[in-house]
Amino acid sequence: VLLHQTTNESGKAPFHHQLGRIKRNQGEYQEALFYYEKALTIRQQLLPPNHPDLGMSYNNIGSVYDSMGDYPKALSYYERALEIRQQSLPSNHPDLGASYNNIGSVYYSMGDYLKAFSNYEKALKMRQQSLPFNHPLLGGSYNNIGAVYNSMGDYSKALSYYETALSIRQQSLPCNHPDLALSYMGIGNVYDYMGDYPKALSAHEKAFAIRQQSLPSNHPDLGMSYNNIGLVYYNMGDYPKALPSYEKALAIKQQSLPSDHPSLGASYNNIGNVYIRMGDYQKALSYYQKDLAILQQSLPSNHPDLAKSYNNIGNVYYSMGDYPKALSSHEKGLGIRQQSLFSNQPDLGDSYYNIGVMYENMGNFSKAHSFYERAVQIGQRSLPSNHPTLQQRRKNLERMKKTLKICFSSHLSRFHELIEAIIPFW
Repeated sequence: VLLHQTTNESGKAPFHHQLGRIKRNQGEYQEALFYYEKALTIRQQLLPPNHPDLGMSYNNIGSVYDSMGDYPKALSYYERALEIRQQSLPSNHPDLGASYNNIGSVYYSMGDYLKAFSNYEKALKMRQQSLPFNHPLLGGSYNNIGAVYNSMGDYSKALSYYETALSIRQQSLPCNHPDLALSYMGIGNVYDYMGDYPKALSAHEKAFAIRQQSLPSNHPDLGMSYNNIGLVYYNMGDYPKALPSYEKALAIKQQSLPSDHPSLGASYNNIGNVYIRMGDYQKALSYYQKDLAILQQSLPSNHPDLAKSYNNIGNVYYSMGDYPKALSSHEKGLGIRQQSLFSNQPDLGDSYYNIGVMYENMGNFSKAHSFYERAVQIGQRSLPSNHPTLQQRRKNLERMKKTLKICFSSHLSRFHELIEAIIPFW
C-alpha cells in the first residue's frame, strides 16, 4: 500500500528493498529478485555510480543468488558491491568487511576453501580495526574461518576458531541468542568429524536447547538441530536413534518450508542414508529419489547438491550389485561437479573415486586405475597428507597398480604359451 501511495521514484526504492528482504527471508527468491532489481534500477537512474546504496542493492541481489545456489551470479554481484564500497567508503568501514565475508561465503559454498579463507581473513581484519573486541560480527568472522578449517580437515584450528566465536558471543549476546547455537553447532560438527561423539552430542544438544528457547517450534533451525543430533547417532552406528531425529527434522521442515525447498531434500537424503546402512535398499532409493526430485525443481542444473544426490543413488545401486546403474549415477554426479566445482575440490575427488570403484567391480581395471589416480591427485591438492580419505584413495590406487601388474604378467605368460604352441622349436 505504501509503495503504491508513493509517487516519488526515489521514495520507492526503500520499499522495493524492504519487500525484497521479506521475500528473501520467506524463501521466495524469484519475487525477492524482482523487488531488489526494481530498487537497483531506480538507484541506477538517480544516484552516482559509486553511491553506497547501489552497493547495497548489488549486495542484496547477490545474497538471493547465493541462497538459490547460483554461486557464479552471486559472486558477480557481491564483487560489484565490493567495488562500489571500496570507492565510496573508508577502508575500515564495516560494510567492506561484510562484502569480503559474503564473497568468502560463496567461495566456501563452491568448495574453494583457500579463496574463502582469504576473504574471511580480510573481513576479520577489517572488523578487528573497526569494531569492539567483543562485537558479534567478530564472532561471525571467527565462526566462518572455523568452518573453513573444518572443511579442510584441520580440526584443531577449526575448534580454536569456533571456541573464540563462542566466547565473543557469550560476552555480547543474550544466553538464548540463536548465534550462540551456531557456535555450539560448529563445535559439535568438529567433534563429530574427530570421532568424539559424546562431545559432539553435548554441543549439539546445547545448540538445540538454545533454539528451543528462542525460536518457534516449527523453525527450520530447530530442524537443523534434530538433523545434527541424528547425524551424530548415525556416525555412532546407532541407526534406531538417528532415524527418529532425522524424521523430526523432516516434519519441522515440512511445516515451515515450501515443498520444493532444498533443505527438505537434505532431510530425505539423510533418512535415505540411514536406510542404506540398515540394509533396506528399496527405502533408501525411494528417499534418495525424493531428494533428487526436489533438488531438480529448486536448484540450477549444475548445483553441487544435485551431484551429491546422484552420488547417493549410485551408492544404493552399488550396494544392490547393479554396477551399470551405479556407474551411470556417479557419472552424472561427476558431470555436474566438473561444471560447478574447482578442479581441486574434495567432492570432485569423491566422484572420481566412486567411478573407479564401479570400474573395479566391473573388472575394468585400467579404467579403475585411471579414476583412482585422478582422485588421489585431487586429494593431494585439497586435503592434508594424513587425511583418512586421501590415505584410503592411495591404498586403492596401489592395490590397483598391483592388480594391473599381475594381470599384465598373466597375459604376458599366456602370450608366451600361445607363441610356443604356434611356433615349434627348431
